[in-house]
Amino acid sequence: MRIAKYFSQQKIASRREAEEYLKKGQVTVNGEVVKDMGRQIDPDKDVVEIIGKMVSKTTIAYFKPRGISSSTIEEEGTNVFDVLPQYESLNTVGRLDKQSEGLILLTDDGVLASIITSDKHIIEKEYRVTVREIINPKQLLFLEKGVFLEDGLTLPVSIEIIDEHTFTIVMKEGRKHQIRRMANAVNLTIENLTRTRIGPITLDKLKEGSYRTLKLDEVQRLIDTAPIP
Repeated sequence: MRIAKYFSQQKIASRREAEEYLKKGQVTVNGEVVKDMGRQIDPDKDVVEIIGKMVSKTTIAYFKPRGISSSTIEEEGTNVFDVLPQYESLNTVGRLDKQSEGLILLTDDGVLASIITSDKHIIEKEYRVTVREIINPKQLLFLEKGVFLEDGLTLPVSIEIIDEHTFTIVMKEGRKHQIRRMANAVNLTIENLTRTRIGPITLDKLKEGSYRTLKLDEVQRLIDTAPIP
């Protein structure tokens, strides 16, 4: 196994970060400094370590208001980095379209980013959805089991009705405009869509437009959500 893959699987560093540590001579295998990107190791026999000071990581939880884009595409108008220019070196993690609001993470932690956006559907995301029509429970039961969209069948989700116009939905997928397309499939019109949770991280006391830096133990809990292969 290559060293970069080993670090990624063990949730020590992303493959890109591991390659940077190798270039800088900060990786040892059985006490010997290794810079070779293609070096193979045996995880059961070899002792692989990072020496020296590791790069400090930053992760921000932000309550994105409606009308702010999480993309940096110029045509989409004002984005999160226009609002938070001090964090322009970070990356947005996961999709949250311009007309939706709620929790979004900004980070330079490659391991965290890869876990949240993994196509293995590891991390739960929870949303609060308000629709124009009066909800028929049968519509939501249909959504829970999975619906066919133009890009395939959705995974099963968990839904709880709050009132006749509002429900929460917990899912692990993150296709483009997925919840809006799912609602449209059962003739529901979304008027408000708010992401309230990503894994164990919630909006908590954050107000619209505000943010906070995640503590190390919060980031670790989120990372620990993903099992080590």
